Amino acid sequence: MSAPLLQTRDLQLAFGAVVVADHIDFSLSEGERLAVIGQNGAGKTTFINICTGLIRPQSGQVFFEGKEVTGMSPRAIALRGMVRSFQLPQLFTEHSVRDCVRIAAAGKRNKLGLWMPLASAIDNAEVEHVLEMVGLADRAEELSGALPEGQRKLLDIAMALIMKPRLLILDEPTSGVSSDEKHGLMATIMKALDQQKVSAIFVEHDVDIVSHYSTRVAAWIAGRIAADGVPAQVLTDPEIRKNVIGE
Repeated sequence: MSAPLLQTRDLQLAFGAVVVADHIDFSLSEGERLAVIGQNGAGKTTFINICTGLIRPQSGQVFFEGKEVTGMSPRAIALRGMVRSFQLPQLFTEHSVRDCVRIAAAGKRNKLGLWMPLASAIDNAEVEHVLEMVGLADRAEELSGALPEGQRKLLDIAMALIMKPRLLILDEPTSGVSSDEKHGLMATIMKALDQQKVSAIFVEHDVDIVSHYSTRVAAWIAGRIAADGVPAQVLTDPEIRKNVIGE
């Protein structure tokens, strides 16, 4: 059996008396679409911050493609193929949509510099392909800062995909997006991930989005994974419905 794409062993982290990672043993296989759910403060974002190098655990290990990445820098982890997007899109707001993706592509190739024109530092066909996948090709010349929130999210995803990740971690991809736009946004993201054969973890509060777009759900309570399984199993669990979903 092949090694898990992502694995953690006995992750522990506390901020004072607040435990945010309580002996977390976790694994993700290639091709999964994992939704991470939980109330605010349950440890969801802390977990992905540990996996992507933004926070170092007090103890425990993180492995990506069978190799330990615990304590590595976020950039080093991203270059290995575990890339994330943020709840608030991280864009170069004074640049065009196309140039935002070009800058991300050049960063992947380590070709950003004063003396190399951006257009010659990257594969422009790849940039155009990614923009097509997320539906932003017709807005490529617009300033990224002028995009509505849903398209800002898609641009953030495009900048992640140009990095050619094996695993993409999305922190609340539908937050700030109107209810009418959420399903369209997620459908576009998932189609792009399928085309690129990218596995995904996404933090999400909308139960309808979770049930539609995940193959697996991990529910967090007080720094631990309280339930982990297929959506139909986790979302009907009485403890999860009471303490996570709030019913």
